[in-house]
Order: sequence, then structure tokens, then C-alpha cells
Amino acid sequence: MKVLHVITGLGVGGAELQLKSVLQYTRHECDVVTLYNPGPVAEMIRSGGTHVRDLGMSKNTQLSALTELHRLIRRGRYDVVHTHLYRSQIYGRPAAWLAGTPVVLSTEHSIGETHLERRKMTPGVRALYLSTERFSDGTIAVSETVRERMVAWGVPASRISVIPNGVDLERIAFDAGARATVREQFGIAPEVYVIGVLGRLDPNKQFDLVIEAAAPLLSDTVKLLIVGKGDEDAHLRQVAESCGVTDKVIFAGERHDVAAVLSAMDLFVASSAQETFGLSVLEALGNGAPVLYTTCPALKGLDVARATQVPSTAAGIRDAMVAEMRNGQRDRVPEPAVEKTYGIQAVTNSIDDLYEELAARRSWRTRRARRGARGAAGRKPAPAPAAAVNGQVTPKKQADEASAESVSDTVPATSAPDVSQG
Repeated sequence: MKVLHVITGLGVGGAELQLKSVLQYTRHECDVVTLYNPGPVAEMIRSGGTHVRDLGMSKNTQLSALTELHRLIRRGRYDVVHTHLYRSQIYGRPAAWLAGTPVVLSTEHSIGETHLERRKMTPGVRALYLSTERFSDGTIAVSETVRERMVAWGVPASRISVIPNGVDLERIAFDAGARATVREQFGIAPEVYVIGVLGRLDPNKQFDLVIEAAAPLLSDTVKLLIVGKGDEDAHLRQVAESCGVTDKVIFAGERHDVAAVLSAMDLFVASSAQETFGLSVLEALGNGAPVLYTTCPALKGLDVARATQVPSTAAGIRDAMVAEMRNGQRDRVPEPAVEKTYGIQAVTNSIDDLYEELAARRSWRTRRARRGARGAAGRKPAPAPAAAVNGQVTPKKQADEASAESVSDTVPATSAPDVSQG
């Protein structure tokens, strides 16, 4: 099948990195469109052989982007359009439906209790979300918690499939050499105990609580490593200064070597006020690190020995830190439950299966696609998107140049869909 992923942006974030991992393991031919801010993840995806196009939107209400996206989808003749994140859903779902795409699907990554991707859940936001949801065939919720929130919002339960985010265990495996390298970069001696956080620096992550919790424990032999960038950077530095631990808190900035920075830590702390999944917690557990977390829907029902839920207070986090630090620098042992439940290959297979299941349904769009396929049966077939190596389909980096052309303006347009049947 030919799949177009539409995502709001490709800066470093959970949804963006999750898309990158899925593209590496999918059995289908894929292209990617970002509405704006292609960012470093776009380059990661391109390096894997997947074509990425940036629409270059400059404002939320740039309606010309809807027209451009609609034209791009029609010319690409996609079997599936899969949207990720709020703005891409608002534009991508109606554009794909109007283009007659057989399967229109979304993944809901970031619906919290009061915010949707750091956007307050106003009546207007909710109305726009629900109205464009009707242009899709369904939505993937990354956890049961997300599914429950979507149902409460008004999305029919029958239109929601729960498929968790996947963890690329090879990408985040513990690496002793990388641990030494990162520590050397920041002047951290091998015997120093490192408490670490990783993620976008925004208020929801509550990294200020971690600084306040750790401050009395920090010394020449205990450091706090903060990995990430965002609007809270200046505030977090002020908190460190007010706690008198500026020289004990290391701001590493944005890093793309997740396995290396996780390997450099001895204790990982996830302190979010709200969370829809908790991918960073799973990655830390896959790296073999002990974890303290305030909330992590992904861990519900899992038996994990190295993860401890803690109160969302500085005192509660500090008490748990003290208890864990008594164990010293532990040997790294990945949690088997993470691999069994959240391995990226199994998760990607579930997504691919859902594409095929939805494509098999009877709708005016799938019937139209089948008529088109029968009409094209006598024409010269398109080049295969990927080669078989050792009996397995290779990732999209093996796709030939013809597949990349599918998001350019060189492919002839198809006829407009007969929306009267919908």
C-alpha cells in the first residue's frame, strides 16, 4: 500500500520520533508531509530514504495549505493518509477525504486532561477536532487512557483503535562506551551518581519539581542532568540558582543520541503533570535504568520491577530519590515487559494491519479505489517500493526514486472523487 503521513512539524518530540521509528519498520511504501518546521527529525527520516515535503505554513489559519495538501494527495494516489497531531488532523483529514483517499486515519498522541498538545481544550478546539474527525475512518489512541479521554470528548468508541507507541529497543540499548563519552563531555566522573530528566522543557514536564527535589541531595558526587530544550529553559536555570545548585545541575540542551544520554544516567525521573503515554519512561526502562515517574499510562497493568510511581511533589520525589540512591549505580537490566508489550516491530505490524483492515471495508472511497485498480490492471506496473533482503522487506530507505516523486508535482492528477456517494 502507498501511505502518506501528514504531521504538523518534525522537531524533536515523542510523536515525531515515533513516526520516524514506524517508517523504519513498516511493510508499506511511505512519504511524509510536514505542515511547517521540518526540524531535525525530518533529516533523520530523509536519511532513512523516505521523502519528506514541507508545506511551509506560516500561520494556523493558512487555508491555502488545505488546497495544496488536497492537490498533493490526489496526485500522489495514496491508499492511506495517516495524520499526526492536531493541526495536521484539522487540515489533513478533510483534504484526504475530499481527494477520495480510500483510508483516512489519525493517531492521537497528546490528548491530556485539560490540554491538547499544550493547547487549552476550549469549546472551539473541541468542535474543530470533532468536526474534522468525521472525515476519517478511525483514530489510533496510543493508550487506553487516551481512548477514554477521546470518548469523553465525543469521539465514538467504535472508531477508536488502541495501538501503543513502540520502543525501538536497539536504538535505546545501554551503551557503556557512550556512557563514558557523554560523561566526559560534561565533566562527570565515572563514580558520580547522575539523576536525569529528558524531554521538552515546558511547564507540563515539571522539571522545576525535580530540581527542587534533588537540590538537597546534590554534591560533588551527585549531579542532575537535564536534557532538552524549550520555553522553560530560563525558568529552570532560575530555579537551580534559587536552590543554590547551579554548579550541580547540568543543562545538556537538545540531544539526538537518546541511548547515550540515558546510558549516562543512573536514575531517570519523569515528572509530568499529565501524560498520554509515557514513551520516555519506557525508553529509560528499555535502557535498563531505574525510573521514578509521576504518571505513565503505558505502565498500567505491567509488572515492572525498576519503575516506581511517586507523588507529584518535590518532597515525594525527593523521598523516592533517597530510597533509590541507596542502591548505588545499578547494573543495567532492560525490563522484559517493555520488549514484550511495546517492541516497535510488533506495534508497526499492528498499524499496517489496521491500514489493510480499513482498506477492505466497503465505502465509496474504497470502491472507487478498487475500480481504479481494475482499470489500471492492463497498464505497466509501477516500480516496487522496496526490495526483499533475506526474505524480509527492507525499510523505506530501499525505496527507489520513483516513490519519492509521489509527493512532487510530476505525477498526473487523478479525477476528483464522487463525493455524492458519501
